[in-house]
Amino acid sequence: MAGLTDAEIDVALEHGRVASVVEPRAAGARYDRGQGRVIIDLTNGCTFSFPPRLAQGLETATEDQLAKVEILGSGYGLHWEALDADLSVPGLLAGLLGTKAYMARLAGQATSPAKAAAARANGARGGRPRKVVVG
Repeated sequence: MAGLTDAEIDVALEHGRVASVVEPRAAGARYDRGQGRVIIDLTNGCTFSFPPRLAQGLETATEDQLAKVEILGSGYGLHWEALDADLSVPGLLAGLLGTKAYMARLAGQATSPAKAAAARANGARGGRPRKVVVG
Protein backbone atom coordinates (compact mmCIF):
# COMPACT_ATOMS: atom_id res chain seq x y z
CA MET A 1 0.00 0.00 0.00
CA ALA A 2 1.37 3.39 -0.94
CA GLY A 3 1.90 6.14 1.63
CA LEU A 4 -0.71 8.78 2.27
CA THR A 5 -0.57 12.03 0.37
CA ASP A 6 -0.43 15.37 2.16
CA ALA A 7 -4.02 16.03 1.03
CA GLU A 8 -5.22 12.73 2.53
CA ILE A 9 -3.43 13.47 5.78
CA ASP A 10 -4.99 16.95 5.89
CA VAL A 11 -8.47 15.44 5.36
CA ALA A 12 -7.89 12.87 8.13
CA LEU A 13 -6.68 15.56 10.53
CA GLU A 14 -9.75 17.68 9.78
CA HIS A 15 -12.05 14.69 10.38
CA GLY A 16 -10.33 14.14 13.73
CA ARG A 17 -10.68 17.81 14.65
CA VAL A 18 -14.39 17.83 13.84
CA ALA A 19 -14.94 14.55 15.72
CA SER A 20 -13.24 15.96 18.81
CA VAL A 21 -15.75 18.82 18.81
CA VAL A 22 -18.99 16.99 18.02
CA GLU A 23 -18.45 13.51 19.51
CA PRO A 24 -18.62 12.98 23.26
CA ARG A 25 -15.18 12.62 24.83
CA ALA A 26 -14.07 11.77 28.36
CA ALA A 27 -12.35 14.52 30.31
CA GLY A 28 -12.15 12.30 33.41
CA ALA A 29 -13.17 8.82 34.55
CA ARG A 30 -13.30 7.09 37.91
CA TYR A 31 -14.97 4.27 39.79
CA ASP A 32 -17.21 5.38 42.67
CA ARG A 33 -17.22 2.59 45.27
CA GLY A 34 -20.15 4.09 47.18
CA GLN A 35 -22.41 4.17 44.12
CA GLY A 36 -20.90 1.07 42.53
CA ARG A 37 -20.62 2.90 39.21
CA VAL A 38 -18.05 3.99 36.68
CA ILE A 39 -18.42 7.76 36.28
CA ILE A 40 -17.30 9.62 33.17
CA ASP A 41 -16.99 13.40 33.11
CA LEU A 42 -17.42 14.56 29.52
CA THR A 43 -15.71 17.46 27.79
CA ASN A 44 -19.10 19.13 27.24
CA GLY A 45 -19.71 19.39 31.00
CA CYS A 46 -22.08 16.42 31.27
CA THR A 47 -21.50 13.38 33.47
CA PHE A 48 -22.43 9.80 32.60
CA SER A 49 -22.32 6.74 34.85
CA PHE A 50 -23.04 3.03 34.52
CA PRO A 51 -22.89 -0.11 36.70
CA PRO A 52 -19.80 -2.08 35.62
CA ARG A 53 -21.55 -5.45 36.05
CA LEU A 54 -23.41 -4.64 32.80
CA ALA A 55 -20.31 -3.89 30.71
CA GLN A 56 -18.36 -6.49 28.77
CA GLY A 57 -15.07 -7.23 30.47
CA LEU A 58 -16.05 -5.57 33.73
CA GLU A 59 -18.72 -8.03 34.93
CA THR A 60 -16.58 -9.74 37.56
CA ALA A 61 -13.98 -7.05 38.20
CA THR A 62 -13.00 -6.13 41.73
CA GLU A 63 -13.37 -2.58 43.02
CA ASP A 64 -9.58 -2.18 42.99
CA GLN A 65 -9.44 -3.24 39.33
CA LEU A 66 -12.29 -0.90 38.40
CA ALA A 67 -10.57 2.01 40.14
CA LYS A 68 -7.65 1.73 37.69
CA VAL A 69 -9.53 3.13 34.71
CA GLU A 70 -7.53 5.05 32.09
CA ILE A 71 -8.70 7.40 29.36
CA LEU A 72 -7.61 6.40 25.86
CA GLY A 73 -6.43 8.82 23.21
CA SER A 74 -8.20 12.13 23.29
CA GLY A 75 -11.02 10.83 25.49
CA TYR A 76 -12.60 8.49 22.94
CA GLY A 77 -12.34 5.38 25.09
CA LEU A 78 -11.76 3.89 28.53
CA HIS A 79 -9.22 1.17 29.32
CA TRP A 80 -8.63 -1.20 32.23
CA GLU A 81 -5.14 -2.71 31.83
CA ALA A 82 -5.52 -5.50 34.43
CA LEU A 83 -8.80 -6.59 32.85
CA ASP A 84 -7.70 -6.13 29.22
CA ALA A 85 -10.98 -4.28 28.72
CA ASP A 86 -11.73 -1.29 26.51
CA LEU A 87 -15.01 0.58 26.06
CA SER A 88 -15.78 3.40 23.66
CA VAL A 89 -17.25 6.56 25.18
CA PRO A 90 -19.65 7.20 22.26
CA GLY A 91 -20.73 3.54 22.45
CA LEU A 92 -21.41 3.76 26.18
CA LEU A 93 -23.49 6.89 25.69
CA ALA A 94 -25.48 5.04 23.03
CA GLY A 95 -26.15 2.23 25.51
CA LEU A 96 -23.64 -0.20 23.97
CA LEU A 97 -21.92 -1.94 26.85
CA GLY A 98 -20.01 -4.42 24.68
CA THR A 99 -19.87 -6.09 21.30
CA LYS A 100 -23.00 -6.90 19.29
CA ALA A 101 -22.81 -10.56 20.36
CA TYR A 102 -22.38 -9.57 24.02
CA MET A 103 -25.37 -7.22 23.87
CA ALA A 104 -27.51 -9.95 22.27
CA ARG A 105 -26.62 -12.36 25.10
CA LEU A 106 -27.34 -9.67 27.67
CA ALA A 107 -30.76 -9.01 26.11
CA GLY A 108 -31.54 -12.74 26.12
CA GLN A 109 -30.93 -12.86 29.87
CA ALA A 110 -33.60 -10.27 30.58
CA THR A 111 -36.44 -11.56 32.69
CA SER A 112 -39.91 -10.25 33.26
CA PRO A 113 -43.15 -11.64 34.66
CA ALA A 114 -44.50 -11.92 31.11
CA LYS A 115 -41.43 -13.84 29.91
CA ALA A 116 -41.60 -16.20 32.90
CA ALA A 117 -45.33 -16.85 32.34
CA ALA A 118 -44.75 -17.54 28.64
CA ALA A 119 -41.94 -19.99 29.46
CA ARG A 120 -44.17 -21.84 31.97
CA ALA A 121 -47.04 -22.02 29.46
CA ASN A 122 -44.70 -23.27 26.74
CA GLY A 123 -43.26 -25.90 29.09
CA ALA A 124 -46.74 -27.10 30.03
CA ARG A 125 -47.39 -27.72 26.32
CA GLY A 126 -44.26 -29.84 26.00
CA GLY A 127 -41.72 -27.11 25.26
CA ARG A 128 -40.56 -25.66 22.00
CA PRO A 129 -42.17 -27.36 18.98
CA ARG A 130 -39.92 -29.50 16.79
CA LYS A 131 -38.84 -28.01 13.49
CA VAL A 132 -40.45 -29.64 10.49
CA VAL A 133 -38.12 -30.22 7.56
CA VAL A 134 -39.90 -29.96 4.23
CA GLY A 135 -38.03 -31.92 1.62
